[in-house]
Amino acid sequence: MMQPDSGVAAVELLNAVKKSPRGQIGPFQLKIPQGYVVALVGPNGSGKTTLLNMMLQTLIPDTGSVRWYGRGFEGPIPLEIRQQMGYVPEHPAAEEYIMTADQAARFRSHWYPAWDWQRYERLMDRFEVPRKEKLNRMSKGERRKFEIAAVMAARPKLMLLDEPSAGLDPFAWKDMIEELRRSLDEDASTIVLSTHIVEEIKRLADFVVLVQRGELRGMAEKDALLGSWKEYWVRGAESSFLTGMNGVIKCEPDGPSILRMVLKDEAELEKRIASSGGTTQIIKSRVLELEEILQLWMQGNAPDGLIDSN
Repeated sequence: MMQPDSGVAAVELLNAVKKSPRGQIGPFQLKIPQGYVVALVGPNGSGKTTLLNMMLQTLIPDTGSVRWYGRGFEGPIPLEIRQQMGYVPEHPAAEEYIMTADQAARFRSHWYPAWDWQRYERLMDRFEVPRKEKLNRMSKGERRKFEIAAVMAARPKLMLLDEPSAGLDPFAWKDMIEELRRSLDEDASTIVLSTHIVEEIKRLADFVVLVQRGELRGMAEKDALLGSWKEYWVRGAESSFLTGMNGVIKCEPDGPSILRMVLKDEAELEKRIASSGGTTQIIKSRVLELEEILQLWMQGNAPDGLIDSN
């Protein structure tokens, strides 16, 4: 199982709490390892955008703190740290609405010493973003593609992406995934993205963080999640067959003398079947899809091997 490097985290939240009229978000105790992609998942309104904004310091925790590359600051993040951070918000800032894409890019380039015009031009051409159109006249998808091109042109060490695929058609989405992967290879970037797109998690994420009802439910390695639960159809099993069995998430009849069950510990199931004297047998099994696993996690069935962020 892959584990985050034990070195200095790109971002670390130390019991960070943000309060609002809607309630409290946090405390968050979380380390984002350098050089990996971390996906934030959870229902709408669960606190994912608040978490990203605390990482960006556009929101200051009411209690607790945030560190960037092992350093904490009493006041604003120093410019040399902020220049290594790129952000794609869920809702673009209004300040640039009257600018064209190229005008906005020139404005942003002054803030980023590592700005790469060659990369910007290549991405704008690939994404087919209209250059002379003002940003407020672009479609949602065109504006999204500009934001993604601009954030990657800045070559940040840390990219914070809030629903980056919102508004993208399937072809543009595929291009975005490929370009983010290329950026990871070329720049050794760290990416934190909030997403509801399961395929995005499958293709990009190394780690998954579940945020629910303003609380951090845990961080897990994605590939370990994919094998965490299986579904079995067992013939000849009576209800007593499950007595004392650990890790059974769900069990229900599925035809005459057949039980359908979801569980973690397949070794114990196989041991019980072997000791049944041939009266029970597995007739079918499958590994749960990531979407199903995340749903179980949100229902309170935490996967094994959650990563300790202390």
